[in-house]
Amino acid sequence: MYAYLVKEPGGEFSEVELPRPVLRENQVLVRIKASGVNPLDLKIRAGQAGHAKQPLPAVLGLDMAGIVEEVGAGVTGFKAGDAVFGMVGGVGGLQGTLAEFVAADADLLARKPASLSMREAAALPLVTITAWEGLVDRAKVHAGQTVLIHAGAGGVGHVAVQLARAYEATVYATVSPEKKAAVERFGATAINYRSTSAEEYVAAFTGGEGFDIVYDTLGGATLDASFIAAKRYTGHVVSSLGWGTHALAPLSFRGATYSGVFTLYPLLSGAGRANHGRILVEAAALAETGKLRPLLSEQRFGLGEIAEAYDAVAAGVLGKVVVEH
Repeated sequence: MYAYLVKEPGGEFSEVELPRPVLRENQVLVRIKASGVNPLDLKIRAGQAGHAKQPLPAVLGLDMAGIVEEVGAGVTGFKAGDAVFGMVGGVGGLQGTLAEFVAADADLLARKPASLSMREAAALPLVTITAWEGLVDRAKVHAGQTVLIHAGAGGVGHVAVQLARAYEATVYATVSPEKKAAVERFGATAINYRSTSAEEYVAAFTGGEGFDIVYDTLGGATLDASFIAAKRYTGHVVSSLGWGTHALAPLSFRGATYSGVFTLYPLLSGAGRANHGRILVEAAALAETGKLRPLLSEQRFGLGEIAEAYDAVAAGVLGKVVVEH
């Protein structure tokens, strides 16, 4: 099979020929049609993701959508010809998705929504699982709540906005002015984080009470702001990027709670992988009803443009970047 190899930190993508994967028990061989590119993929390529090491040389790529070619022993949920999507490799020594085929743990997969193209489906797994684990699994989002999503036009953010809306919460999202329309399209009230402090938007949109759920997708100062934006006693802060040194006193003084999300753990450890598949099955159902759509980059990329696709993500392009096979 063809594959694209990175041989050293920050290295180029070299097209190579590798043996087609041999299936182990509970694995599915997928012919990849599209590979999503996430900011995390850039860190892995650069050798800068201490929590997501991928020994080089390696085939990179976390997300994919494709067609089942063959199923291994013990697989009952999929058959040859099924269209599937999932976050299946690219870390912890697992082969990534910038290749013709991947042997994926069946627990990590779900059937691709018929309403989404391969490109659209490949954009969703990592960001959807991350948003879902925070909002649904940890914070138990429900109707009538107020939810603040930081970086609401980002990868995790734009999915989190849609999930909160699907659960009938009232959603607010911090965003730069040029990305205001993107979050409004998904049903959120946009907050200009450049000109409005946390104290100001808490006063303006919650009467000073704070938000029921705050989802931080950036870490650093944004996580600190989240601690003072949570509602007293019942507020819940979720973070998928809790880097930095943080004072917990502002959160404690509000009597609020905190949860962290580490989406990669099932891939790295092998534990809890079926939860990823479950989330994608439920997310696919939302997509089929029109409640979940990926925000895609206007620019399209093919296999000969993998480096350009990574550069686009590094430049902060609006929308998810996908490499089509």
